[in-house]
Amino acid sequence: MTIHLRLRVAAARRDEFLAFLRDAVPFYERPGGIRVRLLRDERDPETYIEVIEYASRDAYERDQQRVEHDLEMRARLQRWRALLEGPPVVEVYAEDERSVQPVVEGKS
Repeated sequence: MTIHLRLRVAAARRDEFLAFLRDAVPFYERPGGIRVRLLRDERDPETYIEVIEYASRDAYERDQQRVEHDLEMRARLQRWRALLEGPPVVEVYAEDERSVQPVVEGKS
């Protein structure tokens, strides 16, 4: 499972946003099976995509419970939202069971 959070951060708040993420990412990744990355749009430097990759659907579902019920997580997300120019666009992706990886002879 992978989540893309498409968001905008005003240039004046970019350093504050990046400092927040440097502090928050270890907390976000702490349960294990979670990796957080940040991409910046080269044509629009105020636009970012936070990529949250989960090792499994189970890791994703446990993290969603944390988002809904963990008080520290909720407080961090509130601080994160305050740094954004408007609400993020949330996109959730799952691996397609019909893999695009080539089939290796003798393996299925």
